[in-house]
Amino acid sequence: MYERAINRELKRRLTEPRRFIQIVWGPRQVGKTTSVTQVLNGLDMKCTYASADAPTMQTAAWLESQWNAARAQHAASGQPVVLALDEVQKVPAWSSWVKLLWDEDMRSGADVRVVILGSSPLLMQAGMTESLAGRFEVIRATHWTFAECREAFGWDLDTFIYYGGYPGSAPLIAEPDRWRSYILDSLVETSISRDILLMTRVDKPALLRQLFHLACDYSGQIVSYTKLLGQLTGAGNTTTLAHYLRLLEGAGLVAGLEKYAGTALRQRASTPKLQVLNTALMSALSPLSFEQAKADRAYWGRLVESAVGAYLMAEAQQQGFAVRYWREGALEVDFVVERDGDVTAIEVKSGERARELAGLEAFRKKFAPQKSLVLGADGVGVEEFLCASIIT
Repeated sequence: MYERAINRELKRRLTEPRRFIQIVWGPRQVGKTTSVTQVLNGLDMKCTYASADAPTMQTAAWLESQWNAARAQHAASGQPVVLALDEVQKVPAWSSWVKLLWDEDMRSGADVRVVILGSSPLLMQAGMTESLAGRFEVIRATHWTFAECREAFGWDLDTFIYYGGYPGSAPLIAEPDRWRSYILDSLVETSISRDILLMTRVDKPALLRQLFHLACDYSGQIVSYTKLLGQLTGAGNTTTLAHYLRLLEGAGLVAGLEKYAGTALRQRASTPKLQVLNTALMSALSPLSFEQAKADRAYWGRLVESAVGAYLMAEAQQQGFAVRYWREGALEVDFVVERDGDVTAIEVKSGERARELAGLEAFRKKFAPQKSLVLGADGVGVEEFLCASIIT
């Protein structure tokens, strides 16, 4: 079975003498549980896995009982024990309980090595910053990249651009209706209903769902919140939409990129560039088949750009850089990456997107970026870019 890089990193951390709570988070269905299970099965130590996904398990008593069982295994064997807890953010005040139990082990010397998995980064992060400061490390599980899908499933670039990076959907691509149902029912609906609506206060759930669909339709486009409101049927305001867009990003679905402003004081842009975090979301909501999408040059160009944007957003989580866009009048740069003060401007040229590079030239004159890249056409190949950490 194919193993991701996060497997090797988690194994390394769990076998080190110095211990931290290992927190693995990321969107649903990107292989977090599979990766952790593979690591547990390959470790030369006792391991136990438990999930708080069932409603009856979402209590502090359940959490404590799992921890005590791992402690008992350690006491009986005298060897380290790995305890993996999945969907732990569903336990009320989970971080306070984890802190209490972890600190007890640190004082007593009990060698219980803890892995926590979660699919709601907003709630996970809140718990970590409130209670677990200095006690944890994070491993971010992102959507699968083209390089990973090519190695695991033998996909070519076009297949990846259309079907995206959800590994569980790979066996279904030969049956388009089943594939769409899997994406929309098992992934999108579960992420919205369980990771957002059940875990966060949302006063207008219908508006949030509409916003998700609209963001997928307009991925790769710069759309003002005022225009978005005009497309939505529920009452709301720009503040509500910005908040809902952040919730959708936290669930690993769609995001709104901010405008790059150089060294000027930055505020959240009033006009976001909408970006799916996995191109499968665009394709599943589109009436176009794989062959029809490839034949529609304008639509395929948006898919290619969205695939590049999704890759950049995943890399940004891993490497800690910011992804924005830039536009001034009719001039535009698709992506602006900023890391430690260094700026890279990226223009994607594909299909109907093969426009002149006036925007990139204007950006270079105004901001003097350290690097500028053109993807496609006569520049860097999209396949090459998606397989390498060119940003670094």
